[in-house]
Amino acid sequence: MSTTEPDALLGPADIRELAAKLGVRPTKQRGQNFVIDANTVRRIVRTAEVRPDDVVVEVGPGLGSLTLALLEAADRVVAVEIDDVLAAALPATVQARMPGRADRFSLVHSDAMLVKELPGPPPTALVANLPYNVAVPVLLTMLERFPTIERTLVMVQAEVADRLAARPGNKVYGVPSVKANWYADVKRAGSIGRTVFWPAPNVDSGLVSLVRRAEPVTTTASRAEVFAVVDAAFAQRRKTLRAALAGWAGSALAAEAALVAAGIPPKTRGEALTVEEFAAIAENKPAADLSSESKPGADEPAGKKSTGNESTGSGE
Repeated sequence: MSTTEPDALLGPADIRELAAKLGVRPTKQRGQNFVIDANTVRRIVRTAEVRPDDVVVEVGPGLGSLTLALLEAADRVVAVEIDDVLAAALPATVQARMPGRADRFSLVHSDAMLVKELPGPPPTALVANLPYNVAVPVLLTMLERFPTIERTLVMVQAEVADRLAARPGNKVYGVPSVKANWYADVKRAGSIGRTVFWPAPNVDSGLVSLVRRAEPVTTTASRAEVFAVVDAAFAQRRKTLRAALAGWAGSALAAEAALVAAGIPPKTRGEALTVEEFAAIAENKPAADLSSESKPGADEPAGKKSTGNESTGSGE
């Protein structure tokens, strides 16, 4: 791998100068907060354990801070950028700052949620400072569409990082936790201060590490079938699973039958279950002829609806 100049990475003055030249102001609409600290991006690359033979995909590269640090360490980097101005400028930034590695860089100008193939060899790692407003759906979509991604390290809002890495029984355990665990072993990998961003966000950030499961969840149910159970279980998380899954199963009685068949007490709540247990429920969805016994949730008073944080991102 080629060596790079010590000042190849972007510092605060470089970021502001480049942004001014392009007429770029970070927008809340796209959740843009640019990293302006070279030590932070090198720390992210180090924590991600990027190797010289890795093909790294980066979502939301912005002005290129993390991109350049990834190019220092990886074999190839593919960046996916939705912003027209940023996408047009990034190849030139790479060429100017790191000419010896420019042929190892590719840009995909697209919404990451729409990307179904990437140029060059299959990606082995995903490393990104994900826009806060779409972090979970983008993460789950990339893991689903690119099964060759073995290791992932994403920087997200601290609250989202906590949800992704939560274990059963934790008060923030929910849809993102279960769905991420379908693909990978997930853990918190550190915190990031607000001052390394421009503009400085009003929330803290966290790093989340996801290592692809060596073996997928053992189940005869499809991913979509399992995720449907997960979505239903947390849509009204105060309810027992017998009531929460009534709509999914067709009735509370049918939900109870599925739970009993899966070996799960019907009065259990969704936050207590592992992804394997959700898969077992999906496998035991009763036939439709049990669905007319009662109205969904009729055996319990209505629970508090989800705030919307739980059902973020199906990975579909």
